[in-house]
Amino acid sequence: MDSRADLAALKVGDFSSHLDTLFDMQAPGGRIALKLVKAESAGQSMRAGGAFSLLFVAPAGPWLPQAIYPVEHPALGIIEMFLVPIGPMQGGNGYQAVFA
Repeated sequence: MDSRADLAALKVGDFSSHLDTLFDMQAPGGRIALKLVKAESAGQSMRAGGAFSLLFVAPAGPWLPQAIYPVEHPALGIIEMFLVPIGPMQGGNGYQAVFA
């Protein structure tokens, strides 16, 4: 069964309880583990619950281009996230997703 998350219903609180846990990103070359290191509110927006930002760290290696990737978490299901590379972080590659 495909457990895709409803992007419009997600709130920062859905992620803040999963800090320092691993998310599984499906990339063109295979799966990559992403560790959620930050989830913070990013002000008001038209979306319910306001805007928020997520920061992930992937293992060091080649950078992936910014794109929409399916990211899976056991408690949240599959989330289609637009991830942007933001530079080296905590010994790995940093990526950000913004929900506005």
